Amino acid sequence: MSKISLLVALIVIARISIAQDFVQFDKLTHQTTKYTLQYRLLKPKELKENQQYPLVLFLHGSGERGNDNVKNLKYITDLFLKEKNRNDFPCYVVVPQCPASENWTYPDWYRDPREPTNSVVKLIDSLSNLPHVDKSRIYVAGLSMGGYGTWYLLTRFPDMFAAAIPICGGGDPNQVANFTHVPIWAFHGAKDDRVDPEESRKMIEALEKAGARPKYTEYKKTGHVDSWLKAFQEPTLLSWLFSQRLAK
Repeated sequence: MSKISLLVALIVIARISIAQDFVQFDKLTHQTTKYTLQYRLLKPKELKENQQYPLVLFLHGSGERGNDNVKNLKYITDLFLKEKNRNDFPCYVVVPQCPASENWTYPDWYRDPREPTNSVVKLIDSLSNLPHVDKSRIYVAGLSMGGYGTWYLLTRFPDMFAAAIPICGGGDPNQVANFTHVPIWAFHGAKDDRVDPEESRKMIEALEKAGARPKYTEYKKTGHVDSWLKAFQEPTLLSWLFSQRLAK
């Protein structure tokens, strides 16, 4: 086999492997009268009768925007499709896709959400009413642009999520009093040249001054992309996340 043929074969195999992984996330749309939100949904491997499962909302970064309903899965599949995690932490994972020209948030943190974030909130409301979803264990996580989106959703909807994982994002430190009760584990790379790590630091500092006790991990030798790759490899990340519940 020539080198070119071998390379083509390897590319085909890689694409097949990726497609097989993605198939486990249902390809869906959430339709309202004014907007169509594309998203992917991973369900627990086995839905047991009379059992409820947590739901994780994942917000991707700016590089995964579009309308293919595929790129939004780029960084999240390894974490939630790993066999051990699927067995040890059965859950729903919802991954909406932000259109190329849009954002999860905007500079004015005091405004109610616009599209597509408005539809994301409505989608979570809808999914939370599924019989197998545990309403006390709905979580939000996001990276880069999605990290900003995570902080934004905490600001605007402080009682929706049982815990949050914002990665290399930022928010409005003047509004942290809204969500001091929410367990947070934030991550950032100290050498991030795209989102200044000070963006995360100021949120953590404001939360601590407000009496909260957030977790913060800053990787000293890590840049932008590697920050979430490392975060997703934290051995206690999912056990910490799924141990959090909304107060009744």
